[in-house]
Amino acid sequence: MFVELCVQNCFDELRDRSETRVIYNDAQIPLETWENWFSVWLELDQVQMAPSGFPGYEIALRLTNDAEIQSLNSQYRHQDKPTDVLAFAALEVDSPELEQDNLSSDLPLYLGDIIISIETANRQAQQQGHPLSTELAWLSAHGLLHLLGWDHPDDETLERMLEQQVVMLNKVGISIDIS
Repeated sequence: MFVELCVQNCFDELRDRSETRVIYNDAQIPLETWENWFSVWLELDQVQMAPSGFPGYEIALRLTNDAEIQSLNSQYRHQDKPTDVLAFAALEVDSPELEQDNLSSDLPLYLGDIIISIETANRQAQQQGHPLSTELAWLSAHGLLHLLGWDHPDDETLERMLEQQVVMLNKVGISIDIS
């Protein structure tokens, strides 16, 4: 299985010349690292809610600023304020479109878009006392869970989701404390 990841960065100055690395303060994350994280996460039994039978998955990841994410948050969630991460799933988990007859299994399955505000992520990383790269991994894991149908309408489901994010980060060698 592979993950095809399209990383878009709205900050020209955050990209190095090769466009394979996202740079902001202490976060220098090569594209291969992003792809590895998502591949490992999608193979976890507890996370695997994505339809099977596909050679891989495709995800769009956009790193943006507070102004852009606030606009999206206002438009799609009717909350006119910046947020840390938004996720837009391409398919509903129980959607009839996922029947194998309707999809080509020789192509990767497009799961959706994850949008992260680097400005908010940077503030949160400073508040939590960990590197920005850790916060970006944390928010990416959260967004992926949403693409796979996870939600947190109440404290109990939020707690389960946060615990799953800790498992996901541990699997890629990132230690995080949510207490």
